[in-house]
Amino acid sequence: MREFFGVFLSYGFRPFFLFAGVYALAAMGGWVYVLHGLYHEGNPGTFPHGALPPHLWHAHEMIFGYAGAAIAGFFLTAVPNWTGREPVRGALLGGLALAWLAGRAAMWSAATLPPAATALFDLLFAPFLAVLVARALSGGWSKRNVIFLPVFAGLLIANILFHLDAAGILPGQAARGLTLALDCILFLIAVIGGRVVPAFTTNALRRMGEDRLPISRPPVEIAALLSIALLLVADLIQADGWATGAIAAVAAVAHAIRLAGWRGHRTLSDPIVWVLHLGYAWLVAGLALKGLAGLTGLLPASAAVHALTIGAVGTMTLAVMSRAALGHTGRELKAPRPIVLAYVLVSASALARIVGPVFRPGIHEWIGASAILWLAAFGLFTWVFAPILVTPRARVE
Repeated sequence: MREFFGVFLSYGFRPFFLFAGVYALAAMGGWVYVLHGLYHEGNPGTFPHGALPPHLWHAHEMIFGYAGAAIAGFFLTAVPNWTGREPVRGALLGGLALAWLAGRAAMWSAATLPPAATALFDLLFAPFLAVLVARALSGGWSKRNVIFLPVFAGLLIANILFHLDAAGILPGQAARGLTLALDCILFLIAVIGGRVVPAFTTNALRRMGEDRLPISRPPVEIAALLSIALLLVADLIQADGWATGAIAAVAAVAHAIRLAGWRGHRTLSDPIVWVLHLGYAWLVAGLALKGLAGLTGLLPASAAVHALTIGAVGTMTLAVMSRAALGHTGRELKAPRPIVLAYVLVSASALARIVGPVFRPGIHEWIGASAILWLAAFGLFTWVFAPILVTPRARVE
């Protein structure tokens, strides 16, 4: 057992990528249970969502539970590479893992716990992670990494807003908090995607003997990041207003131009690279849908939300987790066939959730189909990567 925990707590990606995979299944499975109760019995059953409507619980756990674990695994793995410092491991990493687990246990018990207790346990994780990341970044500080600290602060504020609503202190703020949290994650995708997608694509194209490599234009880079920051502010003021829609439309154009310069069409033979472009393309699509919904009202806001959550967040986290888990355990950077299928299934899940209700509103089977596709994708991820994440690094012959 000591040897197991020695391996499991040796690097942040190990526990948190496993948590992300398992929780993607658990949280979505819980949501399917709620939907079954709502559509077939007229109530959500005894699901422990507490004082807030079930859909807010679902959104919270997908953002702070699933995405929170994936973000933690990424930063605890990437920051040591950026700074040259030793990774968080052992008891400290175990304590952070327990904080995440305590939050999930509290949220699943929200119907029986006092709101203050639920909030206390759930709010432990984000500041704990932020302190560890800030401490590591301080050892190899650079101006470009300062940008992550306000993002962590934004995520904490977003979760506080959610729990203040659940406690009845600030009614109506849970949805605003969830929107703020999603925008913070989209900003992370924009920043980190702008670093890793062109870098990994350049490496792949050079191996293929390509001369034309990804390009990054400073004005486009600035416009892309600034547009997401402005969108965050606009969402806080009026999430469904025309001004927010206009900013989202501009952001979609900026990110589409950015993505076009990365030459993703030349990576179609390498799934572990093209999936990064696919995830970023979902960011563009989600922003475009948000712009269309805000400016014309022709689409429900939920179409944009699910393009950004299932499509962009789901695909990008799956892409980064699979690549990092392979690379940091000494394995070839080649996506196994079940993982390639998982990449496709996540996009299929997003399409089912967006397209189905738009053309056949009120048909809840589309939501069920989307959930099943999501469960299949992360079932494959967990099945392939669980043994990799809990066993020692592969020996290179």
